[in-house]
Amino acid sequence: CDVYRPAAIDQLKTLGEQIDVAVYSDESKDPVKIAMAAVEFCKQNYKDTLIVDTAGRLAIDEEMMREVETLKSKLNPAEILFVVDSMTGQDAVNTAKEFHDRLNFDGVILTKLDGDSRGGAALSIRAVVDKPVKFVGVGEKLDAIEPFYPDRMASRILGKGDIQSLVEKAATMLPEELDEKKIAKLEEKFRGNKFDFGDFLDQLQQIKKMGSLSSLMGMIPGVDRIMKGKEIDDKPLRQVEAVINSMTLTERTNPDIINGARRKRIATGSGTSIQDVNRVIKQFYDMQKMIKTFKKGRGMNNVLRNMGLPPNFSLK
Repeated sequence: CDVYRPAAIDQLKTLGEQIDVAVYSDESKDPVKIAMAAVEFCKQNYKDTLIVDTAGRLAIDEEMMREVETLKSKLNPAEILFVVDSMTGQDAVNTAKEFHDRLNFDGVILTKLDGDSRGGAALSIRAVVDKPVKFVGVGEKLDAIEPFYPDRMASRILGKGDIQSLVEKAATMLPEELDEKKIAKLEEKFRGNKFDFGDFLDQLQQIKKMGSLSSLMGMIPGVDRIMKGKEIDDKPLRQVEAVINSMTLTERTNPDIINGARRKRIATGSGTSIQDVNRVIKQFYDMQKMIKTFKKGRGMNNVLRNMGLPPNFSLK
């Protein structure tokens, strides 16, 4: 029912196609008429759930407030959720209060919790409107929405991380990688020192599946305090992936054959420099040394000495 923002309905249709969900729209400029027609569409097509998306607003607008009040009275919805940008701070709290006074909504969805905000808006809104925060948005992808757990959010706000959510994210996003047979095969490669660039690429892609480095690091106790709201640049990871993808299968399994000519070809194919390729290869050998150190039980100090982050792996 967002008839104000250019291409808003087209954007919803595109999202609907991606997740195979029907999106109703018509040529009317009246949000109430569109909503009522959508109800009829659901009845005729045997749909048991209808989500009405109203126009977003950054500030209180009397005309739009009357619009949502009319929608509520006409539709008599089973649930009303207030979606708010957690980065807007006090403005979010003020808007939430006004909406609640007029609509008496049932819950809140907080977006952009993967940004600089740690979630203070969640506490403020909960205190002002006395309605639960039900879901949080932690990224831009379609699956980047999670149920809200107050204890875990409190832990993040205090800089204590959120290991439970990290473990659950791994179990949900990487079910195949957590398969016992696959883990045993990887452990066997570690023990036999047969870990190659193909395995390195697999591990890198698994990390990418779980979200941005910033959101993952924020779940680790103590790291959030060190980062102090800064964003970790994902570019070096993408660069490593590009370099490995430009290697032949033989080069991935036997990196010792990668001479000067091969490094030049890999750099050209990956859109990087020879120095970048050299850095990736060095990191790989450093990882192999680290694995050997674990096998020989030399302790964490030697492991840390063998770990080398690329110079452009920066905090922004």
